[in-house]
Amino acid sequence: MKNRSFLNRVEFAMNGIRLAWASERSFRTQSIFGIAVVLALLVLRPGLNWSALIGLMVALVLAAELINSALEALVDRLHPEVHPEVKKVKDMAAGAVLMLSVAALVVGLLMLISVFWK
Repeated sequence: MKNRSFLNRVEFAMNGIRLAWASERSFRTQSIFGIAVVLALLVLRPGLNWSALIGLMVALVLAAELINSALEALVDRLHPEVHPEVKKVKDMAAGAVLMLSVAALVVGLLMLISVFWK
């Protein structure tokens, strides 16, 4: 798998995104929110800095969701039984997604305040 061409590596990454879309409800939900946020940016036109920050937050939440899903799949494969340490790992990964989601929400609210209360 090492030393593949750039296009091969992009193909692997896109396949991972497709797999997450097909199998993970959380990823689909977060993706739909992300699309809605991008559409809101197109309507509100908050400025380049806000748009970049919001876009970065959307990407971070989706990336965290992909990492969480991959980690959960790996842990389930390696240790399919319910175990307190496995639960701890999965809960921590989900907590990371939640923290980023809350941070993205705060950034979005701050953007709305700056757009509507100038």
